[in-house]
Amino acid sequence: MTTTRKQPPEPHEAEARSEAAGPVDSLAAKIAELEAALAESRDRYLRLAADFDNYKKRAAQENDRRASAQKRSFISELLPVVDNLERALSVDSASSEQLRAGVHMTLQQIHQLLRRHGVKTEDAVGQTFDPFRHEALRTGYDPTQPDDVVLEVYQPGYYRGEEVLRPATVVVNDLGRSESARHNRNGG
Repeated sequence: MTTTRKQPPEPHEAEARSEAAGPVDSLAAKIAELEAALAESRDRYLRLAADFDNYKKRAAQENDRRASAQKRSFISELLPVVDNLERALSVDSASSEQLRAGVHMTLQQIHQLLRRHGVKTEDAVGQTFDPFRHEALRTGYDPTQPDDVVLEVYQPGYYRGEEVLRPATVVVNDLGRSESARHNRNGG
């Protein structure tokens, strides 16, 4: 019986096996490294997302607190004006001139309060009609004034910076209206 004895591998065969095992081990190590980096990035992302969510909540709470404080301050400034109006109405024996003077003083107080909060009015009479700042109630005719100029103000506009809080209600000059009216009266 002949026995075949295994011969030790040739040196070049051992190198080939080692090289074949090396890329697999290297690839497994690279995968493990990438998985660890991915886990670390995911953890960092979740922490950042939680921090940002907390920041948004704090910012919203701060905005609410600031708005509430501003409202409270404005109301506190407005209460003396209300008190003066109530005093004026409670006086039975006041003459109409005294009542008028009291209301005028109270109105001045209100305008001062509005100015302190950046609210202003402007005299629109003589200005060119601006549809962003004025609301035309009707048109009028004044040949001494240019076309599309504000002739009268029924209700003043209120502005805060460039923001229109309420447009002025105005009468606008329409020179073309009179010409067409004359043309229609003369029969065409």
